[in-house]
Amino acid sequence: MKKQILLIIAILCLLIPALAKEKTQAKITFAEKSHNFGIVKEDGGPVSYEFQFLNDGTGNLIIYEATAQCGCTKPEYPKSPVAPGKKGKIKVTYNPIGRPGPFEKTVTVKTNAKGGKARLKISGNVTPKGK
Repeated sequence: MKKQILLIIAILCLLIPALAKEKTQAKITFAEKSHNFGIVKEDGGPVSYEFQFLNDGTGNLIIYEATAQCGCTKPEYPKSPVAPGKKGKIKVTYNPIGRPGPFEKTVTVKTNAKGGKARLKISGNVTPKGK
């Protein structure tokens, strides 16, 4: 009987931390996941947009990285954890120089939130220099 009680206690000691971890899960919710800049002048310089998000989970949100599919797009994200109920932003900057015509770029955001990844998109149409 004593061995059974010790076994049950050992199992509970292993399960309780695992269950507690599930209860404190970050969740990232974006106000928008895409933005269209419309017409962008090639010689007008870089354009930026800030994607607002909310951590509506119960644990701290950690953004491990945000990567763009090419060097013309640069994401900036919070390096410190975002507490539950708090807001944050990811700034995405696109450089139109040397890229006339329509564009659509994706930024992949890797986090500790449920699902792990989110994708943000920017788009627009770059008018060539002198037009």
